[in-house]
Amino acid sequence: MAGFQVFNRTTGDHFICQEGQSVLKAMEQLGMKCVPVGCRGGGCGFCKIRVLEGDFECGKMSKVHAPPEAVEKGEVLACRIYPLTDLTIECVPLPEAALAKQTTTKPLR
Repeated sequence: MAGFQVFNRTTGDHFICQEGQSVLKAMEQLGMKCVPVGCRGGGCGFCKIRVLEGDFECGKMSKVHAPPEAVEKGEVLACRIYPLTDLTIECVPLPEAALAKQTTTKPLR
């Protein structure tokens, strides 16, 4: 199975993403934490990244978090992109409200 090199300009890390594998899944399998992880299905927007170089395919993503004009600029969700070539990416910081929501825990009942 062919793999693609993904270089994360934010952290300086690089990793291999297998053909047909999402960038987020490859990161998770290697224990990397470039982006927060949410729904893993393109709906929450936590795993937003910017692709600086390279080609990729997109799966279905929330247009709220990845509108077409943002996708054209390479701003996509790591859980729903699949490399077609080697990629250079950078992490997009979450807004404060999203970070607070992610770190808030619900009380146990």
